[in-house]
Amino acid sequence: MERIKVVTDSTSDIPKGLAEELDIKVVPLTVHFGDKSYKDWYDITSAEFFYKLENSDIMPTTSQVTPIAFEEAFNEALQDYDSIICITLSSKASGTYQSAVIAQNSLEDADIEVIDSMAFSFGYGMIVIEAAKMAKADRDKQEIVDYIHNSLKRLETYFIVDTLEYLKKGGRINLATAVIGNILSIKPVLGVRDGLVVPIDKVRGSKKVIPKMIELIRANGYDASDKMICLAHGAIPEKIEEVKEAIAREIHPKGFMITEVGSVIGAHAGPGIVGIFTIKD
Repeated sequence: MERIKVVTDSTSDIPKGLAEELDIKVVPLTVHFGDKSYKDWYDITSAEFFYKLENSDIMPTTSQVTPIAFEEAFNEALQDYDSIICITLSSKASGTYQSAVIAQNSLEDADIEVIDSMAFSFGYGMIVIEAAKMAKADRDKQEIVDYIHNSLKRLETYFIVDTLEYLKKGGRINLATAVIGNILSIKPVLGVRDGLVVPIDKVRGSKKVIPKMIELIRANGYDASDKMICLAHGAIPEKIEEVKEAIAREIHPKGFMITEVGSVIGAHAGPGIVGIFTIKD
């Protein structure tokens, strides 16, 4: 039976303990506060990061995974596994995918599949988790790869942030969207289209945001009764519990998976981030 190793990067925001349990190799990006650098999910927790973010005058920056880091991870995995499936964050937002491809090409005799998720955070993290479960169950590699591609096509992402400043400064949304939102107190509901963050709806006032997100999830008669809904948050457990309870009342999903947003996603989204991820029918 072919032994398959699942590899991803840290912006998948998979809880560290779960990644270890499922034998997922997570290669970290890096967040920088001035002259101090931290490996995402390894050197700094979500709570520590958001505390620093809100209490520091320094705007954090981030850096992608290098080809060398991926090559080292691939070589290590190939000591015990026959093949590798690597899923990365969107190539439209980071050079991390390209780094993985460079590492793949440097190991041309190895069986390595690199997949561009065109997604962010737990949106593709939850798909990585299912892929790892399939690998542990000795499922065929092509079956796992097909599952990943099919799930990514049907992935829906909705998220909100307290302020659009971080997304604007990081170049993740355009200036006009940020200015309108800040001036008019309009709260945009953001999503991901073609690998980029885009506004997909808007409401006036923060109290209407969660109902709007639920409305979007329910669009087109979506039935969540046999599905998990995945949530991510920026170290705000009370807020995510409120979101969970609202979704449970209105949509009645099979269950929830909840994670925190790591430092790299947090550096671009800013405080108060809440994300909802679903796989549509």
